[in-house]
Amino acid sequence: MHVHSDYCLDLNNTLGLSAKAHQLVCLDHEHQLPDLQELVRRQPNCWVLGGGSNVVLAPKVKALVIKVQTTGVQLLSETDTEVIVEAQAGENWHQFVQCCLQQGWWGLENLALIPGTVGAAPVQNIGAYGVELQQFVHRVRVWDLHQGKAFSYEASQCGFGYRDSLFKQAGAGRYVIVAVQFKLTKPRAWLPVLRYPDLVQHQALQQSVTAPAVFDAVVEIRQAKLPDPTQLANAGSFFKNPIVATDLYEQIRIHYPTVVAYPQKEQMKLAAGWLIEHAGWKGKQLGPVGMHARQALVLVNYGGATYEQVQQLVLQVKADVWRLFQVELEQEPINMA
Repeated sequence: MHVHSDYCLDLNNTLGLSAKAHQLVCLDHEHQLPDLQELVRRQPNCWVLGGGSNVVLAPKVKALVIKVQTTGVQLLSETDTEVIVEAQAGENWHQFVQCCLQQGWWGLENLALIPGTVGAAPVQNIGAYGVELQQFVHRVRVWDLHQGKAFSYEASQCGFGYRDSLFKQAGAGRYVIVAVQFKLTKPRAWLPVLRYPDLVQHQALQQSVTAPAVFDAVVEIRQAKLPDPTQLANAGSFFKNPIVATDLYEQIRIHYPTVVAYPQKEQMKLAAGWLIEHAGWKGKQLGPVGMHARQALVLVNYGGATYEQVQQLVLQVKADVWRLFQVELEQEPINMA
């Protein structure tokens, strides 16, 4: 495996921050994993990088960065109603969703147009429009850099939570996700998930509903609301939707009757974008960084922003939301330094 020193990561993060990795190595095939293990033995401080859509890079990443580039999609098994499909970790997520729909493997359509790779998806337990990845994960195949061995985790062993998982909690330098297996549905057994108002009200979904139609609707909605990172650098939704006690939600609702929230077991999940907007940050800039004018949840880099400027903006947004609502926002992208 070729090790690159002082590798420029400017084009490897959608937030468009200027950064260099102390060392970088590309994982292109599973058979390279023992060689990778030897590199990690000599440089134990490491990060795993997928599509770079959920990271905030420091100017100097003082670690061995492992860029996962494995590709391939394989049908493992099927019944009359279900399939088990395996995708390599380096596969582009959105393209994988498209591939599944074309093959008649339905279920992931609500997760269309989420940037990143298949391998990164379980780390954050990505979710959108009433669906979370954990609902479809069959197994996650990993290489454990602490033990130098391959493991296969059932979905129940992955510690999935809201934008959380075992792979995130264990630290970015332990597990290299090699491939993810999904349990998906054939059209005859498929049921749409249309709980979110944007989908309920979408004109194309008023008649017969298919997974490709939901996919198209989600793509249209996301393109209308969210900036394309190739046109305006961003890392997608920058804060998690906070989950709070019902009492706090009721206190907020007294003063702000239009607060957007969703039941979460015995608690309430607040819309972070709504909180940020009502704290005055929608469309507001702090130098070259700001919260997007159409979607206050998205932090954008208008050009030339630094890691420090991003951190300064994050602190100010969090402080203003806390001052108004006594709600603590949590950053979703991972700081990589």
